Amino acid sequence: MISTASLSQPIDIAIIGAGAAGMAAGIFAAQTRPDLSIVLLDGARTIGAKILVSGGGRCNVTNVRVTSSDFNGTHRFVERVLQRFDEQATAQWFDSLGVPLKEEPAGKLFPVTNTARTVLQALLDQITTLGVRLLPQHRVKGLTPHEQHFSIETEGETFIARRIILATGGQSLPKTGSDGYGWMIARQLGHTVTPTYPALVPLLIHDPFFHQTLSGISHEVTLMTRVDDKLVDRRTGSLLWTHFGISGPVTLDASRFWIIAHGQGHEVTLFLNFFPGQSFEDIDRWLSNAGVTSGRQTVAGLLSERLPVRVAKTMCAYINDAFPPTPQEARPQEKTKDLGTTPLGELRRSTRRTLTQALTNLSLPVIGSRGWNFAEVTAGGIPLKEVNPYSMASRKLPGLYLIGEMLDCDGRIGGFNFQWAWSTGYIAGTHAAESLT
Repeated sequence: MISTASLSQPIDIAIIGAGAAGMAAGIFAAQTRPDLSIVLLDGARTIGAKILVSGGGRCNVTNVRVTSSDFNGTHRFVERVLQRFDEQATAQWFDSLGVPLKEEPAGKLFPVTNTARTVLQALLDQITTLGVRLLPQHRVKGLTPHEQHFSIETEGETFIARRIILATGGQSLPKTGSDGYGWMIARQLGHTVTPTYPALVPLLIHDPFFHQTLSGISHEVTLMTRVDDKLVDRRTGSLLWTHFGISGPVTLDASRFWIIAHGQGHEVTLFLNFFPGQSFEDIDRWLSNAGVTSGRQTVAGLLSERLPVRVAKTMCAYINDAFPPTPQEARPQEKTKDLGTTPLGELRRSTRRTLTQALTNLSLPVIGSRGWNFAEVTAGGIPLKEVNPYSMASRKLPGLYLIGEMLDCDGRIGGFNFQWAWSTGYIAGTHAAESLT
């Protein structure tokens, strides 16, 4: 079947992928040139699945402060994109759509309604108001460039379009429709794609470790990633212990560094400091001084003043099991008492320093991640050097634009990846429309 948008009636702009970036591109293109014919094509039956599940079903739209340092990508490129459409423009835009935002901890901006459906419905309503045609269940099977247009093959239909905006997303949360198929189209059109990895994803810990004992506990830590014995990432935030390993904001942000290094065959280790901002010397001195001033207090009792009780007791038990005192070192009381119930005044220096090392530089036996089904974003994609930051136009093929998660740029947790979608969608939509003047 040939669609009504045949050779005699070409579509002005066809946007392939109706996720956050694609919908933004359609809206801004239609606002720039209301006279243009604009179509959104998507393979899914239901539009906006990823928006609905994001932010725990509330959709973290953006952040109160967004800079290029919040992204893993070419900073100069990201700066140019953000300068065109920043977080303030995003907040104003959603307010104009009838979706006022509210600030939460870490600067996250959510809809006042506390539901992602408000965000999705506002976008869909605006698309309808502007006359943009939304065609779900239209998975693109082929895209062929011609001298003045592109032919788009879907299941059963062929469209002709003067401009193409590719917004098919990455591979994260494939159940929402992101399966990486758009990269195959981009390759056929002359683009390259870097190796891709799941990012912002929980990590799996080797089963004999103590993570299951702490399942459900969340607290502030510092995570450090060392690749080939070189520190490549250090970040502080909330860590959540789970039955399978670790999650929480700090884990999700750190995950990409472990996953990429491991995927490339490097020796990579993730270390944990239970006392952010404190060094080995600081904690060793604290424990030593407490042994003098509060000698009768137990080790677990002192640790519980600064750590969740279950974490304090578990770390003491971990030291007992992993580093038992040698027959030469052990005192009678240390043979019969668990480290956690040992009075500080009876704590041997060697045991104290072993405990301090575990508290400030604990090696976590990470064995992998929960994979694409639980990843919030994709690391890798089309290199930014192949795209013009002022227009999001392809440097390989005139008339083609590439936006959103397809590109080799991923942000940390906190609304930054949605900001990337809105910003790149704005630039591509407005430029594609203006180019048809």
